[in-house]
Amino acid sequence: MTQERRSYPRIHDEGLALKLNAGDFDTITHTLDISASGIYCKVNKEIPLMSRVGLILMIPDSSKDAKAIKSLEVDGVVVREHPVIIDGEIKHYDVAIFFDNLSAKNREMISDYISNKKGVI
Repeated sequence: MTQERRSYPRIHDEGLALKLNAGDFDTITHTLDISASGIYCKVNKEIPLMSRVGLILMIPDSSKDAKAIKSLEVDGVVVREHPVIIDGEIKHYDVAIFFDNLSAKNREMISDYISNKKGVI
């Protein structure tokens, strides 16, 4: 049995919208996985490893009513990236982004969201 090495649990969650800015590239996408230390998402353009990115993550605010959404501005670094090839053609890129300088308040909000969801992996 392998021991979990992650500091924060992650969940498979394709429901959180986010805006990603990587210099001259802006896109709207959604999370595939999320933890309090980063996200995994797909984008339609290659972003080189170690690129600094800006994110605006739309997350339900558990301190408010069920429909309240909080916009979190987060900086990150691309730590993993690979093309998804289907029928010999690149369809999109899967990208893992490590949160950089995440405030304690934002980390707590993300952790609360994760702990309220099912399917921690």
